[in-house]
Amino acid sequence: MRIALDAMGGDNAPGEIIAGAIEAIELLSENDELILVGPKDRIEPQLSSLSSRKSTISVVDAPDVIGMDEPPIESLRKKPKSSIGVVAKLAKHGRTDAIISAGNTGACAAAFQMRMRNLSGVNRPGIAVVFPTIDGPVTICDVGANIACKPIHLYQYGVMAKIYSRHLLGIENPRVGLMSIGSEDAKGNEVVKQARKMMKSDEKMNFVGNIEGRDIFRGICDVAVCEGFVGNVILKLTEGLVDGLFKAIKHELLQEKLRLALKFKPVIKRIYSKYDYNEYGGALLLGLNGTALICHGSSRRKTIKNAILASKKFYTEKINDKIIEYLSQTSVRAADEQPS
Repeated sequence: MRIALDAMGGDNAPGEIIAGAIEAIELLSENDELILVGPKDRIEPQLSSLSSRKSTISVVDAPDVIGMDEPPIESLRKKPKSSIGVVAKLAKHGRTDAIISAGNTGACAAAFQMRMRNLSGVNRPGIAVVFPTIDGPVTICDVGANIACKPIHLYQYGVMAKIYSRHLLGIENPRVGLMSIGSEDAKGNEVVKQARKMMKSDEKMNFVGNIEGRDIFRGICDVAVCEGFVGNVILKLTEGLVDGLFKAIKHELLQEKLRLALKFKPVIKRIYSKYDYNEYGGALLLGLNGTALICHGSSRRKTIKNAILASKKFYTEKINDKIIEYLSQTSVRAADEQPS
């Protein structure tokens, strides 16, 4: 398998990105290849210390870099040789089986969709993120790819995230919930209400109805479906909340006796590791005709290593084939696709 990695994506590029790639090499097979994309003069010197498996890594030159705060579409147009743009082109021309970037999320989503196109039957791709909870992992889709959803988009996010949850996370029959402002059928805007009808009509969906934000962490569902605007707010709010809680706990412990603080330190570390998003690598852009992961902008080597391993599992499990098969067999269609 060939995996192309944007070496210049994120706040810690290229050092942590390349370090993560090197760590991943030891866990890949000898037939796998990593392609690092970015300025050769900045990447190759960091590979000089690699004593083994050198043939596993190659470098594709991409002299330009899109900043995290640059406008996505305009930047892609002005910088055709950016690392994000070149990674997407490698996928388009069949020179790689998976692509990964921790760069500008908007630029990644735009470039990947433009170059790779959608899977057969998929109207809009969605970004899927896994939330670790005490009751097990919950997959949320979408968290930023599509902020102007139609009911069919939400229905398909449920399908794709359900398949992802089952085959990559090992949940036999994932429970799918639709994010709304209340659990009652009448709650939500018109898009949510129509999406609810679609999901309810699909007997294979295992649809549990409307859910609220708090239900994600209450063991109510294994998949939470929402539009990208809502999903992105949930994602960023949760990140900030978790970080704030751990800081508050640390602060309170330090106010007590030092012996008590030291006693709780290993417990806090265990809890933090269980809820660490880095364990899941990146967020898959479900619905693309290929394998694409978008990682957090603050990703470090552990995140990148796990993203590389996740991309291989997604590819080898043939998730895209399973999505195409499911959608080809369902009778659920958008309103403008219904027979007159």
